[in-house]
Amino acid sequence: MKRVAMVLLILAVLLVPVFAGGKKEQAKSGGITIVFVPKLTGNAFFESANDGAQAHAKANGYTVVYSGSPEAAVANQVTVIRNAIQQGVDGISVSSVDATALDSVMKEAMKAGLKVTTWDSDVSGDARTVMVSQGTPDILGKMLVDMGVESLKGRGKNPDTDAIQYAWHYSQSSVADQNSWRVAGEAYIKSKYPKWVNLRPDNYYSNQDAELAITTGEAILKANANIDLVICNDSTALPGQLQAAQNLGYDKTKVTITGFAPPNSIKAYARANITERWGLWDSGQQGALGCYLAYYLASGNTIKVGDKINVPNIGTVEVLPNTVLDSAAYTAPDSGVVLLPERVVFTTANMDKYDF
Repeated sequence: MKRVAMVLLILAVLLVPVFAGGKKEQAKSGGITIVFVPKLTGNAFFESANDGAQAHAKANGYTVVYSGSPEAAVANQVTVIRNAIQQGVDGISVSSVDATALDSVMKEAMKAGLKVTTWDSDVSGDARTVMVSQGTPDILGKMLVDMGVESLKGRGKNPDTDAIQYAWHYSQSSVADQNSWRVAGEAYIKSKYPKWVNLRPDNYYSNQDAELAITTGEAILKANANIDLVICNDSTALPGQLQAAQNLGYDKTKVTITGFAPPNSIKAYARANITERWGLWDSGQQGALGCYLAYYLASGNTIKVGDKINVPNIGTVEVLPNTVLDSAAYTAPDSGVVLLPERVVFTTANMDKYDF
């Protein structure tokens, strides 16, 4: 398999297109296999991302193999990545459960000749070539807080003057993207809403476990009788927190719960008046981009900061420096970030327009 992959890679290099005006044309070689690694399987966000990745691969002549575990754990992801290396696939695209714990095995994959990208949640910049990010920490941290603000206003609260009591509930502090949104959100709150009170500065974590998200959500509400707002920057924590509220007899008039999750996983809670609004981005597009960029690299192309890449069925994306996500990030020119073009706030008024 490795010999076949090497032959394909050599052919792809010979066929690499000429670049003009700094804009790269789409990759055009076939027979390439990318292993697509979620944080965990069975979660609506990751299943939707896989649907998008599979559809894009089918339309553009490469193969995506979805490989993960129903438990979000570093050890499980290491096993999947090592299996990919041993099988001699052409590339991997990974949503990491930890900001640095996968660095070593990702570097092993790169050394073995696999093309390595990340999506949704990153590793260190020298342990992959490109990260497909849903947005910068400032964009997403502000979005989380603003969704809470609008819902609080709907309950008759005045976020500008009231001492809003709030807490964050998400997977774990070691997940780079979720933690960066919380950090940026906290900075935004301190600058714009200085009277707000964080009831749990150390945050609540539920380890991307669906049952734990419910029990943690119930514990939050029981321990904080006057809590106004729970922000769930994790697609497992948000439905768990909403289920916890429903279990305890809360609705959107008693507590504001918002965060990030696919619309289909939250629609029932919105119809039941447990939440007013929540948000996300096109996870299918994000999965497609993560895998396509690994395929693009495996086709013999290179990527550097400043490049503009024409992605079929999606459009032109630009490779930005890693510092757009972290000011102290790795700054080599052959490692960068691609941002998704937009994000969506869901309510009962628009949620049925989306099916993922």
